[in-house]
Amino acid sequence: MSDGIVPVGDLSVVGGGAVGLTCALAAADRGWRVRVFDAGPRWRAAHVAGGMLGCLAEGHPGQDRLLAIARDSVARWPALLARLDDPHVRVATDSLLIGATPADVEHLRSQVGFLLSQAPSDADRLIARTARELRTDEPALVRGTAGGFRAVGEGAVDNREFIAALHRSLDAAGVERVAAEVTDLSQVPGDQVLVAAGLGTRRLLPEVDLRGEKGEILRLRRTRWSVPPPRHVIRARWHGRPVYLVPRADGLVLGATQYEAYDDADRAPLAGGVADLLADAGELMPGLRTYELAEAGAGIRPSSPDGVPVVSRIDDRITVAAGHGRNGVALAPWTADRFVDLLDEARNGLANALSDKQIQNTIDTGV
Repeated sequence: MSDGIVPVGDLSVVGGGAVGLTCALAAADRGWRVRVFDAGPRWRAAHVAGGMLGCLAEGHPGQDRLLAIARDSVARWPALLARLDDPHVRVATDSLLIGATPADVEHLRSQVGFLLSQAPSDADRLIARTARELRTDEPALVRGTAGGFRAVGEGAVDNREFIAALHRSLDAAGVERVAAEVTDLSQVPGDQVLVAAGLGTRRLLPEVDLRGEKGEILRLRRTRWSVPPPRHVIRARWHGRPVYLVPRADGLVLGATQYEAYDDADRAPLAGGVADLLADAGELMPGLRTYELAEAGAGIRPSSPDGVPVVSRIDDRITVAAGHGRNGVALAPWTADRFVDLLDEARNGLANALSDKQIQNTIDTGV
């Protein structure tokens, strides 16, 4: 908050991940005095993420509402990228959806059919590609894939560069960042409190129904003997298993497995998940075998029962933003805009209540 400007209110954000920081920045831009309580990167699902800004490759039958939210959020990303003004954040603009076998391509075709049934206007953004055309797009792909699609505008960001850019923007906006884990909301200052603490949300707000989904993600670093990283996001259905490759400046992110997590603190990657990812990636792009395995990590994604993020009021002071699953980065702009709308409603409600009280005082006193 700039000196001399009276803030519209005082907000504390509990959670320093993609969702919490994006909400904090949006609130600061609306004139709120903001502080963020950040427990550190170990507890951020966004620290172990691909950073895909997807809706065309994410929608499945039965997930109509989630698909609508994802499409809305993707449309808001250009404004957020412009606000951050950092050329290192965005790493790809399009995705390739690739099938290893005819059965895999048929699975992709069924998914595309559902997407177009929900949003026919996206037809010009989902372009069928032969195996030969896919290799023209990405020459390092293995020969003999069964085909797939190109998803125009289905890009990605570098998740860690995104968090760093948010930190810089928050600092410039005068947001206070506190390195601390919150265990008691009653001790958190502020007129309003946002809880965006991932799985930690359910310790602070037990009434919010969340479950943990664990997934391994690998970071591969290019060597001087290696083929270049892909220019597109590669999302493959590889002999029945999903695998994705997302470019980075020095290599790529390879992911991701997904299964139920039984321990919120379990961040150890399992050998089986790592082996499957490396095997599938090595078949999909054989040149990746010369890359270095720079990092093997695992994250716990906080998911709601129906997969739709929970962005709602708990009471007059506390709001929750949680349950984004693997889509926390992609859905951050939508969540932030939804949250600041709730803030505005609270502020307007308070102003109306004060106005009503003043009117009543005038009536009572006759002044």
